[in-house]
Amino acid sequence: MALINKSTLEFLNGLKYNNNREWFLNNQSAYKEAKNNFESFVQEIINEITVFDPILRGLEVKNCVYRINRDIRFSNDKTLYKSHLGAFIVRGGKKNGDKFGGYYFHIEPGQSMIAGGAYMPPSPWLSAIRENISDDPEQFLKIISEKNFVKYFGEIEGEKLKSAPKGYASDHPHIDLLKFKSYLVTNNVPDEDVLTPGFLKHTVNVFKAMKPLNDFLSNY
Repeated sequence: MALINKSTLEFLNGLKYNNNREWFLNNQSAYKEAKNNFESFVQEIINEITVFDPILRGLEVKNCVYRINRDIRFSNDKTLYKSHLGAFIVRGGKKNGDKFGGYYFHIEPGQSMIAGGAYMPPSPWLSAIRENISDDPEQFLKIISEKNFVKYFGEIEGEKLKSAPKGYASDHPHIDLLKFKSYLVTNNVPDEDVLTPGFLKHTVNVFKAMKPLNDFLSNY
């Protein structure tokens, strides 16, 4: 049974408060242990997801996991490292995160989450999502009102436009759903649950409840 080790959270917590190259280099062994632990867990998730989402068969963990180094080239925040470990499980790997709905897995002390959907989809994709919602609102509403969807996520999240998107009337019956610029769902998990033997099963169950949303978002 795959487990997230307590030492993985401890390393990330240490990195949060010592986010500098010297500390990171002095703790390389702890980093490698945390990285291996995280990647092994993600591989187990992929193996389980392919049972109900076979399009992901053959997907390798190396194509899903994000680097811990931050890209600071165009950022005012010059913090060198992320204080979390993240992976985006999506057809073709994380490089296709701007094309298809997927499954996001994030480990961070006090802020671990199981999430997914479509984050800031490019204009053609976003337009297609809105068109699908407008054309088949019953299907979308059925997905986001399903018992397990509501249990794990509550409702759709994401930044919204202040006014109706171009091409849609402000009195459209589903204008609130069409205003989203991202279509996201999140299940937050406390540290004590992250470290339990049941965390893998919970993660897979959450992603299974998410699949109909990802399918809808990716249908264009």
